[in-house]
Amino acid sequence: MLSIEKYQAVFIDYLQEYSVVKEPENLYNPIQYILSLGGKRLRPVLTLMAAEIFNTDYKNALPAALSIEVFHNFSLVHDDIMDDAPLRRGKETVHKKWNVNTGILSGDAMLIMAYQLFENYEVNTFQALAKLFGKTALEVCEGQQYDVDFETRSDVTIPEYLKMIEYKTAVLVGAAMKMGAIVAGVSEADQNNIYEFGKNLGIAFQLQDDYLDAFGDPETFGKQVGGDIIENKKTYLYLKALEFSNDADKQTLEHLFNGNTADTESKVETAKQLFKSSGSSDATKEAIKEYTAKAFSVLEPLNISEDKKDLLKAFGNYLMNRNT
Repeated sequence: MLSIEKYQAVFIDYLQEYSVVKEPENLYNPIQYILSLGGKRLRPVLTLMAAEIFNTDYKNALPAALSIEVFHNFSLVHDDIMDDAPLRRGKETVHKKWNVNTGILSGDAMLIMAYQLFENYEVNTFQALAKLFGKTALEVCEGQQYDVDFETRSDVTIPEYLKMIEYKTAVLVGAAMKMGAIVAGVSEADQNNIYEFGKNLGIAFQLQDDYLDAFGDPETFGKQVGGDIIENKKTYLYLKALEFSNDADKQTLEHLFNGNTADTESKVETAKQLFKSSGSSDATKEAIKEYTAKAFSVLEPLNISEDKKDLLKAFGNYLMNRNT
C-alpha cells in the first residue's frame, strides 16, 4: 500500500498525461483548465486505494479513478454556474473566465469523457462500472436539486438534509471506492461493503465541512469561515440549533437566516453563539463520530486482512481530524 501522498502524486502524473487540448479549443481548453486547478484528489485516491486493498495493482484502476475526477469536476463547473460563483480553488471559475454557454458545453463534454474512460476495461468490468456510474451521476443531480430546493424552504428536516448530503456528496465517495473493488473483481458483497464504508465516511466528511465552515481556523480552512451562515444555508448545525433552541432563540435564528445583512461579521458571530449555546455544535461533532463509526463497522465482514482494515480506519481518522 502506498501513502495518500504517493497515490496523489501517481494520479496527478496520470492526469497530466490525459491531455484534452484539441480542436475546438473553446470546448477543450476550459476542461484542461478546471482539471489543472488542483484540489486534494481524494476521490481518485480512494479508487486506487480500494483496488490495492483487494490485492490488485492500483495502476489497473487509474482510468476509473480519472473518470471519478473528471465527473467530479464536471459537477463543479455546472454547480459554479448555478451559484454564479466567481472563484474555484482561488482561481476564476470556468463560466467567468469564458462564458456561461462555454461552461455548460464543456461540462457536458466532461460527463461524456468520464463515461468513455470505462472503455479501457473488458466488457464485464465496463458494464459494472457504467451501471454504477449512471446510478451515482443521477443521484448527484438529485442531491443538487434538493440543495437548490432547500434554499427557499423553511421546513427542511434533519432526515431530508442527510439525504441531500448523501446524494450530493457521499454517494460519489462510495462509488469511488466501489469502482476500485469492481476493477479488482471482488465479490458483490465486498463491493457493497466498501461502498457503504465510503458513503458513510462521505456523510461524516460533509458534516465536518459544515462544522468547520462555522468553527474552522481561518488560517487553514481555505474558505471564508462563516460562508454558509452568510449564504443562509440550512446546514446540520442550523437545523439542530432550531430543534434545540427555545422560542426566542429560534426566532432569532430564523430571522438571521431569512435575509441578507450588511453586517456579516455580527451575523456570523450571533449564529455561532446560538450553535454553541443550543448544543448544536456538540450534536454535530457527535454525528460526525457516529457516521465515522458506522463506516468502520461495515469493514468487519470485508474479506481483507486486519492490517488493511486498520489502514482504512487510519484513512478515515485522517479525514475526520482535518482542520481544512
